[in-house]
Amino acid sequence: MKRVQGFSLVELMISLVLGLVISGAIIQVLVSSSVTNTLNQAVSQVQESGRYITSRLTGEFYEIGRYDLITASVDDSVDTVSEAAFVQNNPVSLVGDFSANASLGSTQASSGANDQLVVSLLALEDCTGNKHGYAAGDEFHVVNRYFVSGTEFKCTGYDGRVLRGLKAQSVSPTTVTLLDNVSNFQLQYGVSDVAEDSNGQAITYVTADKLSALRAQNQQVVALRWGILLKSYQNQVQQTSAPTFALLNENAVTLDSAHYYQVFTKTLSLRNMKNFVRSIR
Repeated sequence: MKRVQGFSLVELMISLVLGLVISGAIIQVLVSSSVTNTLNQAVSQVQESGRYITSRLTGEFYEIGRYDLITASVDDSVDTVSEAAFVQNNPVSLVGDFSANASLGSTQASSGANDQLVVSLLALEDCTGNKHGYAAGDEFHVVNRYFVSGTEFKCTGYDGRVLRGLKAQSVSPTTVTLLDNVSNFQLQYGVSDVAEDSNGQAITYVTADKLSALRAQNQQVVALRWGILLKSYQNQVQQTSAPTFALLNENAVTLDSAHYYQVFTKTLSLRNMKNFVRSIR
């Protein structure tokens, strides 16, 4: 009779230990891969959102202060010469500019809170696509308000003629969300020298609370600098330390380590305002 010999106890224990080591290594690789994949998704999502909002704001902000009486088809139910003067001299609207809504205007928030931007221009529609009852192809005084509510970056569009008390409101203003997961929005305004002596270049950058005094000295906003802080959807990003960010002129703030954050900034020359300032030199 042939004797059959199996594994010894020591051999079994060694096999079990080796199996546990290999299994642990595989689990570690899988966990690491999952963490890396989550982070990559968060980075991709934030960068895509940043590119989108930067592109959109650039296109819309380029038109600030625009009023074309030569080639544009302007609805002439009001005095368009007076309207042109208002838009070109008040491209960035301040609190008190509009008789029908005296509280509407660009503001500088305190303690790092979100700023608000209100601008005037001539356009076919406002930032929400609302034509406010005007005929197709006719342009009118548009007022757009950009602000953050909660974590949503929004825009409300108005008929500037209604805000100035020149006509009754026939279509209500609407608000749209341009982007979500916005942590902070800050602004600075590039101001020219006194218009009569200016070449249209910004000589200083200030916050909204300084604009009223500079406007009284006939200094115009000719550039805009904005910064927007975005965060990822995923709250499973595992960073080794909480990130710290300083947005434009604000103090640095420390955020959580469970999201990916990124700042997007841009300085934009307002071509319509530069041309306007040069024309009155």
